[in-house]
Amino acid sequence: DAGVHSKAWYAAACDRKMAEDALYRSNKDGSFLIRKSSGQDSRQPYTLVMFYNRRVYNIPIRFIESTRQYALGREKSGEERFDSVAEIVENHQRTSLVLIDSQNNTKDSTKLKYIVRVS
Repeated sequence: DAGVHSKAWYAAACDRKMAEDALYRSNKDGSFLIRKSSGQDSRQPYTLVMFYNRRVYNIPIRFIESTRQYALGREKSGEERFDSVAEIVENHQRTSLVLIDSQNNTKDSTKLKYIVRVS
């Protein structure tokens, strides 16, 4: 279990559009939630949805079968791995998360600050 089901930041019955709408309404840098990934792929079970600088980022959370751990984004060397999704959230409430905007080729970083609830 990824340790998500009892968490305030986990939006179980929420699709991408609902998540993005909720974050645009919050309009606060660092607001976030975790939702189930649209594809229902066991290798990418969740998505971290985050608001920063008037944009919503959908960051895939990968499940690494070989180590039974989780990581953010596409696989890269030296990436941080976590034993649960909750650990990812706790870590990035303390340390900044790098946000890459592939359209404008810019990098920002912010912490996870405000839990957004989907109504």
